[in-house]
Amino acid sequence: MTDAMRDHDDEYDLEPELAGYQPSGEAPLRSRRLVTAMRVIVVLGLVGLVLPGILITAGTANRTALASCAVYSAYYAPESVSYSTRFELASSAGMGWNCYAVLFGGGEVLVASLGLIPGPPRVPVAPDPPLQTSALRAHR
Repeated sequence: MTDAMRDHDDEYDLEPELAGYQPSGEAPLRSRRLVTAMRVIVVLGLVGLVLPGILITAGTANRTALASCAVYSAYYAPESVSYSTRFELASSAGMGWNCYAVLFGGGEVLVASLGLIPGPPRVPVAPDPPLQTSALRAHR
């Protein structure tokens, strides 16, 4: 055995599965076209996994914001004609979903800031209606 072969075999002594392996020169294992095709497939696979989750989350947030805005506008602005929700990156109320009451004539008033992830509406609980005095006298 020559010294070059002995050095080469010593290099792979720690990894017996590579014993006798001779590198085949400078040719790559996979062609450039195959590597590009594999990268495209991986990117499409990742987009296919992530995009539906983003779309479902955005749709759920939109429906929740609409439902909460309906309650808020009915409670805080009963004279409004309609309501509107928008996701705003920069507004006076901050980043997130905002609820606007649409007034007669087209003006809008901010009713509530719903935040980044809108949840159920939190309106104050109305006090119990006052008891009728005639009903109290009947029970005495």
